[in-house]
Amino acid sequence: MKAKFLTLILALFISFPAGVFAGPLDGTCIALVHGILGFDDRQGLAGGLVKYWGGLDGYLRSQGAKVVTPGSSAANSLQTRSSQTITALNTWMPANGCSKVHLIGHSQGGLVVRYMVSNMGFAGKTATVTTVNSLHRGAPMANIVLNSIPSWLQPFANSALSLLAQLFYMDGRPQNVIAMGQSLTTTYVNSFNSSTPNVSGMKYYSYGSSMAWADIIQHPIMALTHPITWAGGLFYGLGGSNDGVVPITSQRWGTWKGTPSSYWYATGIDHLQATNFQWSGQNFFNVTGWYLSIARNAKAGL
Repeated sequence: MKAKFLTLILALFISFPAGVFAGPLDGTCIALVHGILGFDDRQGLAGGLVKYWGGLDGYLRSQGAKVVTPGSSAANSLQTRSSQTITALNTWMPANGCSKVHLIGHSQGGLVVRYMVSNMGFAGKTATVTTVNSLHRGAPMANIVLNSIPSWLQPFANSALSLLAQLFYMDGRPQNVIAMGQSLTTTYVNSFNSSTPNVSGMKYYSYGSSMAWADIIQHPIMALTHPITWAGGLFYGLGGSNDGVVPITSQRWGTWKGTPSSYWYATGIDHLQATNFQWSGQNFFNVTGWYLSIARNAKAGL
């Protein structure tokens, strides 16, 4: 009986990510920085019905953290989005007693937080940098899409798509769809890496995920993009394994902390499910436990 009890306790600890039993976050300041087509979850989208982080900000607050989801232009360059994010944090941090903040960026948001720290003087206000499903070697699908638009047509396409983005998001801030797309290409990101070196003494962590295959049931959106990213990943030397948007090899930066364990019936975790977008991930993996581990790791500097 004692052996069975010990086995049960051990199984419970193994089934949860590290940090779940570590207690509250004790006022840790965290900024969850969205990627392209994202938004501030304090307002959400469609009158608050759509949430980029699927309640993860509220969950981390329930664990004792101070959390903000700073919004910036849904479609724009890294430089513009970085500036807008810093403006939002410069207001939120003193109002919440935060001298430093742990930056957690998803997708293009991972490049945004790196740019803020290395190139915009935000290192002094940053505790750690963590990226989730980011594209540190680029997203081959961006190359493919931009290469399909003739150069002479790009200014017209940009004007139309940028206006559409402004109307859809009801956001008066400038949008620049072509600049957004260019910031995701392998060529741009390789140049970005050269001009955006890690800050000495700053700790960088990365997490990611991938899909097992283009399962249209679990991944109704990413199943359409997974084969394109797979082919593009192979062509650009990044490998085929991907989350529907970003090759797994591109998601690594700094100290690689790995991927979450999905439930037995899941076919991996895709790019949107990695942030629990519109609560899309919680049915396939322990998303709250994963983000608690991410926050705990940042706080501990492991």
